[in-house]
Amino acid sequence: MDNGLWATWYDLADADQDDHLGWLHGDHLPEIMRRPGIAWAAHYQITGGGEKMQAIHDRLVHADEEGLGTGTQFLVLAGATSPHVFVDPRIDEWENTLGEPAKTMLAQRFGTRSNIFTQEEFVTGPEYDARPAGSTPGPAIQMGSFRTRTVEDEFDLAAWYAQYRLPHMSRMPGCIATRKLISVAGWAKHSVMYEFLSLDARQQHFQNHESLALDDKEWTNKIITYTIHAPGSPSVGKRLWPQVDD
Repeated sequence: MDNGLWATWYDLADADQDDHLGWLHGDHLPEIMRRPGIAWAAHYQITGGGEKMQAIHDRLVHADEEGLGTGTQFLVLAGATSPHVFVDPRIDEWENTLGEPAKTMLAQRFGTRSNIFTQEEFVTGPEYDARPAGSTPGPAIQMGSFRTRTVEDEFDLAAWYAQYRLPHMSRMPGCIATRKLISVAGWAKHSVMYEFLSLDARQQHFQNHESLALDDKEWTNKIITYTIHAPGSPSVGKRLWPQVDD
């Protein structure tokens, strides 16, 4: 139902945030959802993942390429029946044709970086009943976007997800679901999105597992030595829209 995913990372000046978020949540995201083939849209604020996550982040190699957007504050996501929904017609070109106030609001963004992904694999977690299939992702997410250094690394990465990471996520308390994604268009070739009941659930149940990346005896540690991440990746954040019920 939602095998295609469009992700846009961006930053905003503090002075623009209230107006921009009011327009985005009240007008633009509902308009995106009215487009044929779109299953859902969501907006996340990137909050960071705590001290242990920062230690991993500091050891990752992050791309520093001219023209690559460096946004790390917000993430807009949309899911569709197919990734081709976002390119036939092109959704980025549609956004560029919008009149006011959309034109002014979109111009407020800086460091913008987008990717269109298709779903490689999907596993449900113990909390999958928290949301219906094909609906908006969970209240909290962690989303990484990256490349590998060599072709051989691609085989090792695929094996790690299939044999290790995804089976662990299927059993992890607090996890709603995990999507392994492959790029159709954009800088990153790979992405993974973990959905959690809350940031607290992620911190309590996932963080120690993720911290195995700091142990050079673990397979996960090997992964971080050959992946090159997009700026700010992985992004840990909470959902702003649709609003999360307390």
